[in-house]
Amino acid sequence: MDKLIHLILLSVLVSIPGSLEENIARKGTATQSSTYSTWAAPHAIDGVRHGPDPDDVIYCSATASQSNPWWRLDLLDVYGIKTVIITARSDGALSQTNGAEIRIGNSLENNGNNNPICAVTSGFLAGNTVSYSCGVMVGRYVNVVMTGRTSVLALCEVEVYESENLAFKGNATKSSPFNIWLAANAIDGKRYGSPLSSVCSATDYKSNPWWRLDLQDVYYITTVIITVRPDCCPDQTNGAEILVGNSLENNGNNNSR
Repeated sequence: MDKLIHLILLSVLVSIPGSLEENIARKGTATQSSTYSTWAAPHAIDGVRHGPDPDDVIYCSATASQSNPWWRLDLLDVYGIKTVIITARSDGALSQTNGAEIRIGNSLENNGNNNPICAVTSGFLAGNTVSYSCGVMVGRYVNVVMTGRTSVLALCEVEVYESENLAFKGNATKSSPFNIWLAANAIDGKRYGSPLSSVCSATDYKSNPWWRLDLQDVYYITTVIITVRPDCCPDQTNGAEILVGNSLENNGNNNSR
């Protein structure tokens, strides 16, 4: 049976593997399970991998020695995370960084330490910086946790890079207009805003409504992230098929799901 409905999209992100761009960790806030002396959690997102201080006390974070120590970054929004880069302290004590789990997700259950694992840190030398590929993991929180250990957790810098949003390069259209809720609003980079009509896309109330993004080229697509309107009406977004392909047959709606 045809479905008669509005189709609402607040933001669409389309990503592929690509080069590093902005370190989004700098936008977030950091906390940790405990703090050793003045080795505060925000030191690990201050943009300084190493400083002149021999003990890294000004530039690194560290917990006290405890069971399952953790450090958490709140990115304040949901991102498609591609890469996490960690720098260890320059004066040694590498066991305080090696063997930690990097976890990414949207849950704060167990202080965020139950989110899916991107990687387990290893291979650090003094002052070494190591990059970890997460494919594309979607989440707001990035945790670094020593699971099953009693230890100090020390981090001199944590950098987080998201996947390039190809949607910005494309053109958007939809099956029907609705007021000023334009198709292009869903690829303007704004996940939230007011009024909603300025940041969301919506079709008219109709049978089989659709929204289409032309990426202007052929890409290998790894992730599509969609943001819904925050005020109501999840049925205006839930249940929609995401179709990807090269055909415009049936307005592109015969492509693969």
